[in-house]
Amino acid sequence: MNTLQRESILDALFEEWDALDQVLSPLQGDAWFTPTSLPGWTVHDVVAHIIGTESLLAGVPAPHTSIDVRGLAHVRNEMGAFNEEWVEGLRGCAGSEMLEKFRAITTRRRAELTEMTDEMLAAETTTPVGPAPYLRFMLIRLFDCWMHELDIRDALGLPGEEGDRRANIAFTEITGAVAFLVGKRGKAPDGARITLELTGPLARTIHIVVDGRAKVVEDLPAEATTTITLDSRLFTRLAGGRTTAAEHRDEITLHGDAEVGKRIVDNLAFTI
Repeated sequence: MNTLQRESILDALFEEWDALDQVLSPLQGDAWFTPTSLPGWTVHDVVAHIIGTESLLAGVPAPHTSIDVRGLAHVRNEMGAFNEEWVEGLRGCAGSEMLEKFRAITTRRRAELTEMTDEMLAAETTTPVGPAPYLRFMLIRLFDCWMHELDIRDALGLPGEEGDRRANIAFTEITGAVAFLVGKRGKAPDGARITLELTGPLARTIHIVVDGRAKVVEDLPAEATTTITLDSRLFTRLAGGRTTAAEHRDEITLHGDAEVGKRIVDNLAFTI
């Protein structure tokens, strides 16, 4: 781990918490209970989840709940059950209290992370993607918080910047999964050459070849067998499972083997 990597990830995470604070600060009354694209969750619930995860990392136990959260329809695994414990545990808190709790835990976490040594950040820990360095977990935290900022903005109809530094760093969590999404989820056949043309605030070109297994490459060895063009904002929400390609067919352009392209865009969701 180098100093630049540490600073880029932590600074982006801190910027993300500041951005969330700016979105949440003006909210009043029923705005906190606006439904989001996440099943069963309002804006209030999303913030409870963020508070809960940062509280876990700070060693704060989950609040007691009077219901068995594992019985809820949108809870599919133990991670979902943990998230729901915080959602249920904070359900009675007013919006102003939620904002105070969010500020308190992110202030605490900011101080803790700033004080951590390089050795501590490089130490292996349990993460949503398996054992990995603690700093890797903080990149996942950035991605999670960024996605939830988008959830809140989308729910409330609040436009925001999706191409700044924190977005570009958070987006690497998606681009890092592209080969898996194309090869395993999208079942692109051996010999396929796929180009993803992303437009919009996170515009970029991503090439994938399938040779036994899918992998991202700098350049394709020959013309793409399938080219998929769509806005990075839609791509992000598809990858996050917030919507489906079927709802946005007219916003996605497929060239070449359209059957493979359709199968890929129909299977982009990879978040838990």
